[in-house]
Amino acid sequence: MLATLTERLAAVTLTVPGEAIAAFRAALADADAALKTRFANDEPVELLVRDRALLVDVVLTRAWALHAFDHAGELALIAVGGYGRGELHPCSDIDVMVLLPKSESTPWQAGLERFLTFLWDIGLEVGHSVRTIDDCQKESLADISVATTLLEARLLAGPELLYAAMKRALAPDHIWSAAEFYEGKVKEQQVRHLRFHDTGYNLEPNVKASPGGLRDIQTIAWVAKRHFGAETLDELVDHGFLTRNELRKLKAAQGLLWKIRFALHVLTGRREDRLLFDHQIRLAQQFGYEDATYTLAVEQFMQRYYRTVMDISLLNEMLLQLFSEAILNPAPTTPAPLNPRFQVRNEYLEAVNDEVFLRTPSAILELFQLLQQNPELKGVRAATIRSLQRHLWLIDEEFRQNPRHHRLFLEILREPEGVTRGFRRMNLYGVLGRYIPAFGRIVGRMQYDLFHAYTVDAHTLFVVRNLRRLALPRFEQEFPKLSALFKTLARPELAYLAALFHDIAKGRGGDHSELGAVDAEAFCLEQGLSRYDARLVAWLVRHHLLLSVTSQKKDITDPDVVNDFARRMGDQTHLDYLYVLTVADVRGTNPKLWNTWKASLFEEFYDRTRRALRRGLESPIDQGELIAETQFEAREILTRDGVAASDVERVWKNLTGAYFLRHTAEEIAWHTSLLAGRDPFDEEPLVAVRQETGRGGTAIFSYTRRRQHSFARATAVLDQMGLTILDARITPTANGFSVETYLVLEDTGGAITDRTRIHEIEQGLWRRLREDASSPFTVTRRAPRQVRMFSTATQINFADDPRNNRSVLELIASDRPGLLSEVGKVFMREKILLHGARIVTVGERAEDVFYIADAEDRPLDAAARVRVQSALIDALDPRP
Repeated sequence: MLATLTERLAAVTLTVPGEAIAAFRAALADADAALKTRFANDEPVELLVRDRALLVDVVLTRAWALHAFDHAGELALIAVGGYGRGELHPCSDIDVMVLLPKSESTPWQAGLERFLTFLWDIGLEVGHSVRTIDDCQKESLADISVATTLLEARLLAGPELLYAAMKRALAPDHIWSAAEFYEGKVKEQQVRHLRFHDTGYNLEPNVKASPGGLRDIQTIAWVAKRHFGAETLDELVDHGFLTRNELRKLKAAQGLLWKIRFALHVLTGRREDRLLFDHQIRLAQQFGYEDATYTLAVEQFMQRYYRTVMDISLLNEMLLQLFSEAILNPAPTTPAPLNPRFQVRNEYLEAVNDEVFLRTPSAILELFQLLQQNPELKGVRAATIRSLQRHLWLIDEEFRQNPRHHRLFLEILREPEGVTRGFRRMNLYGVLGRYIPAFGRIVGRMQYDLFHAYTVDAHTLFVVRNLRRLALPRFEQEFPKLSALFKTLARPELAYLAALFHDIAKGRGGDHSELGAVDAEAFCLEQGLSRYDARLVAWLVRHHLLLSVTSQKKDITDPDVVNDFARRMGDQTHLDYLYVLTVADVRGTNPKLWNTWKASLFEEFYDRTRRALRRGLESPIDQGELIAETQFEAREILTRDGVAASDVERVWKNLTGAYFLRHTAEEIAWHTSLLAGRDPFDEEPLVAVRQETGRGGTAIFSYTRRRQHSFARATAVLDQMGLTILDARITPTANGFSVETYLVLEDTGGAITDRTRIHEIEQGLWRRLREDASSPFTVTRRAPRQVRMFSTATQINFADDPRNNRSVLELIASDRPGLLSEVGKVFMREKILLHGARIVTVGERAEDVFYIADAEDRPLDAAARVRVQSALIDALDPRP
C-alpha cells in the first residue's frame, strides 16, 4: 500500500495545481479505504495504526518536496505528539511543527502558507505550529503538555543538525528534569481522572482519556522516555520495571483499546473517542459478541472493556510507583519493620520477602488491614503488588473457610478508617472477587441503560463509600440527620455487608434481590456472624429496593400505605438499616438521580413509618387523627401570619379530607393565605410559585375552575420550559374548582431560585390555564441524545384503591418531553378524573403512577380500563 502511494505521488507535479490536489485527494482516499478494508478483515490493529502514520509521512514529505520554496532546506518539518510517536488512527490529530533556524520567519512565510493551504485542500487536517528552538524551550517550560508533545518529535524533512539542536535544548538537563517531569505528569493524570469522577467505569467512557484508558498507558511511556530514553514499552522489561507477563497484559490491553478507537473512527468518520451508547451496540456486533440468556452482547463487550481498564489501572499504579522510587528516591533506603511479615519502605507497605504470602496466606488480607491502621502510608509497594498477583491462586475454598481469614475480613469492615479505600484496593488487586466468588462475576459488569451510571462492582463500592461517609465526622455536614442515625446502629458492618451483596446476583436471571439474599446469608454465617445478624443482612439485600420504590410510587400520605410498610419493617432496627442503605444505594447509582426532593421524600417516609412503629402495629394511624393534627399546625402558622380565622374557615369549607392528607401544614397555610385574599366570585386562574424547602423542590400552585384538560396543559407548559416534574397532587374542591400542586426542579436537578424565571413560569401557566379546551397545545422540546437511543414498550397496569374510592394506573414507557401532557390528553378524551401522580424517571424509562377515577368520581370498571389502556398505547406507541 505504501509503495503504491509513494509511486502515485512521485508522479504528481504542481504544473496544474488543481490536478495535483485531485491526485493527492484520490491517493489519500484509496489508502484510507485500504486501511478500512484491512481492519474489516481483522488485521492486527498495531500494524494499521503504524501504517496510517507512515501513510501520512509519505503524503507530507511529498507535499513538502513539491512546495520547495526559497531557503526551505533550512527548515525542519517535524511530526509531534501521537503522530510523532508513529501512531495514528483514521481520524487522529495530525500535529506537525515547522522548526525555524532563527526568529525571523518572513523569508519563509509565503511558502509555508502555500504548503499548509495545500494540505487543507487535499483533505488533510493538520494542526501546525511554527517555532524556533528558543520558542520550543520557552513554551515547554511554561506548559508540560507542550514539553510532552515535543518529547515525541520525529524528523520528517529538513536538516538533522537543527532537529538535534532542538532535542538538546529540550533535554532533562535544560528543562523539566526527570523528577519534575514525573511529578508534573502524575499531577496531570490526577486532574484528568477527576474529570471522569475518578473512575473508568462510566456509562459512556472515553477510551483515550478516562482512567484506565490509552492516556494512562501513554503517561507510563512518557515518563519512561524522559528518564530512561526508552522508545518502547518493551524496554521497561530490560530496565526491570515490567515482567514479560505484565508486558503481554499491557500490550493486549493497549491492542483492545486501539481496536475500539480505530473502529470508532471508522464508524463515525471523525475523531470520536467516546464509547457512546449507539456505538457500543454496533461495536459489540462487529467484534463478534452475541446475546446470551441473561447477558446482552453489548454488556459482554463492555465487561471486557471495563476489565481491561482495570488491568491498565493496576499496571499504571505499579509502574508510576516504581518510577517514583527510581526517579525521586534512587538511593537505597532502610525499611522500617511493622511486623514479621511486613515493613515500610519509602512510605509504601512492603512484604518482607517474596515468600510471605505462600508461607502465611492470611497475609493477603492482613495487608489491607495494615493499610487501614497506618493511614500515612501511600499504598502498597509495586513489588508486593506483583507478588500478591502471583499468589492469588491461594484464595481457594480452603482459604475462604479459614476462621482466621473470617476474623480478618470482618476486622477490615470494622476498622474506623480506610474501609472504602481498602475494598477498592481489594477489588483492583483481584482479592475481593476471589474471596467472594459471586463478586468476581460482577466485576466490570455493566447494565445497558441510563439508570445505572457505573458497572455493578463500581456501583457497589460507591454504596459502601456513601455508607462510610455517614460514619465519619468530617462528612457530617452532608447529611446531618442521617449521619446521627448511622452512628446509632449497633453494628454498622452489617450495612456494609448488605451493600456488598445487594446487587451481587445481577446478570444471573431471576430476582437479583432474592438470589443475593441467599448468597448474603450463607456468606455471613460462614464468616461467623450470629444467625440474627446474618438474617438481618439477608433481609436488607432482599428488600433493598422497597423503601425507594414505595416512597416514589405510592401515596405516602395515605395511612394505609404507611401502616403496611411499617408492618413489613417489623421494628425500628430494620427500618434504620434500610433507610441508610437506601440513601447510599440511590446516591451511588447515578450522580444525576439524587436530588433534594428524593432526600426529603425518603426522610418524610422514614419519619411517618417510625411514628407508626412507635405507636404500635396494633394501633395503626387513623386518617381523622392525621387531618386534625395537620389542620392544627396549619392554623398556628396562619395565625402567626395574621390570616383571620373567618377567612381560614371560608377557604377550608370547600376543601376535602383528601386535600389535608396530601399536603403538609406549611403547604396548606400557603394555599390558604393565597385563597383568603381572593374574591370568591373570581373565575380567573390563580397561579403561584414558591421555593419549597420542606419537599426539596419548587412548588407550583394553581387554583382554577375544574376542567379535564388542566393537567395536560399544565404539564405541557412546565415541560416545554425544561422543568422536571416530580409530583402532582390534584384535589377537587366543593365549589367546582381544583387545587393543583406540582413539585418541580430545573433539568439540572436544582430548585428554581431566579425571580425572573419564577415570574416566567407563573405567567406562562396562567395564560395556558385561561385557554378553552379547543386551544391546541404541544411540547416541541427534543429528547436528549442518550434517551433517544433506547425504546421501552408502553406497559400499563391497574390496581384498586378502595379506601380512597379510586383506581391506580401504573405506566411504564420511554421517557420523552411531553409524555405527561400526552397522558393528560388521553385522560381528557376518556373523561378520566385525575387525583394525583407520582413521577418516577428511571434512566431512559418513565415509571409513573396516576390516581384516577371515572367521570362520576368512581373507580374505573373493566371496560373503562380497557379503553384507557388502548388509548394510552395508541398515543404513546403510535404504529407506523
